[in-house]
Amino acid sequence: MIKRLSILTLALVLGTSCVSKKVYNELEEKYANLRKENRKLQDEGKDCEKEKNKLDLDYKALQAELAKTKTERDKLSNDYKSASNNLAALQSSYDALSKNSDDALAANMNKNRDLLAQLEDKEKALAAEKSRLDKLRNDLDDSSRRLAELENMMASKEAAMKKLKETLSKALNNFEGKGLTVQQKNGKVYVSMENKLLFSSGSWAVGTEGRKAVVEVGKVLGDNPDISVLIEGHTDDDAYSGSGPIADNWDLSTKRATAIVSILAENKKVVKSNLTAAGRSEYAPIMPNTTAEGKSKNRRIEIILTPQLDEISKMLNEL
Repeated sequence: MIKRLSILTLALVLGTSCVSKKVYNELEEKYANLRKENRKLQDEGKDCEKEKNKLDLDYKALQAELAKTKTERDKLSNDYKSASNNLAALQSSYDALSKNSDDALAANMNKNRDLLAQLEDKEKALAAEKSRLDKLRNDLDDSSRRLAELENMMASKEAAMKKLKETLSKALNNFEGKGLTVQQKNGKVYVSMENKLLFSSGSWAVGTEGRKAVVEVGKVLGDNPDISVLIEGHTDDDAYSGSGPIADNWDLSTKRATAIVSILAENKKVVKSNLTAAGRSEYAPIMPNTTAEGKSKNRRIEIILTPQLDEISKMLNEL
């Protein structure tokens, strides 16, 4: 456009008048400058066109980015609303749970306090029971120890009585089969002498053969001072029919037991305090009194030898 105007202006000037060379040159120079300016403007126009095209592209890109951002904004807005609603619901739920939790915690604390109190009571009871069990265990250990000592002592007594029985059997060997027997039972030694070995009918005087047997028993007792000796007199159920100072079978059985004690006491080694005489009359038979043999067996003296049990009794009381 500028180029056209310049050319038109120059043509009018040249056509209407004659100009001087100086003016012409000036006009040529201006024309050249104008052409140069025109090219510059054309270049700038092209640059502007390029810039405009680039700006158009950038504008389209920005519009697309804007549309995308709006879409994302709308999505984020929806997500925010949804999250806000969820948050409100969660907050409400949390508040309810918190209140319930506080109430439950208070209830649990009260319950826990009760449980702790019960636990303390149980612990005290357990400690007391443990203490009682410890005492019982100690008592049991002591009792077990004393029981072992007692068993050993009883075994020793049993062995001693067995030896005593063997000693008596050996000492009275000549009288066995003559109405004399030696037995060990219930921890005791029994020396049984029938009356036919010791006494005449209705008498409490010990015969010669019977005295010898009783003396032998006394010798064994003298060597065993720790033995308690019970001498029992027994009769059959026939009523006493003799005369003299005897009243009945009780009296006769007692006098016969006392007679045996007297013979045993003649041995100075026999401990007199260990001797006891007893009359049992007809009331402790070993056989029925319905036959002559039964009556004969029932008329007897029993010497019952018992170990001293004071120490054993004491230990039994301590168990």
